[in-house]
Amino acid sequence: MRAKQLSTNQEHSHVIVLDPGDEVVDELTEWADRHGVRAARLTGIGGFRRVTLGFFDPTSRDFVRIPIDRQTEVLALIGDFAMAEDTRRPELHAHVVVGFPDGAARGGHLLAGEVWPTLEVIVTQSPRYLRRRHDPQTGLTLIDLDVGT
Repeated sequence: MRAKQLSTNQEHSHVIVLDPGDEVVDELTEWADRHGVRAARLTGIGGFRRVTLGFFDPTSRDFVRIPIDRQTEVLALIGDFAMAEDTRRPELHAHVVVGFPDGAARGGHLLAGEVWPTLEVIVTQSPRYLRRRHDPQTGLTLIDLDVGT
């Protein structure tokens, strides 16, 4: 296990309300880049008209795409932003649980989602930053605690 203190009392919180038709990953990533977010955690609730979940397959080292082409309720959205190693832009890593009218739920890595009717996201920014680096063992970009200020 590894750990690193990110902040004391210097965090900044933001609320982002996405509109019908917004693509959640693109919009949140663009917002974070415009606002200089280098490390943050986020939570959200709302709805999707359609969403693509992902499940990481360690054999192929890629995400199995799980498209859901119907209205769902966002029961839980949780994730973080860290700086991408290759682009030096904030990279969103989020998981989501979506619900159906019968109470069933599905979840996974958030690959894409079209908002409808709204998505309310709270972003808590840290004064320190996190960096993602490619991990050759898993094929994923993981947070590297040895870099950042």
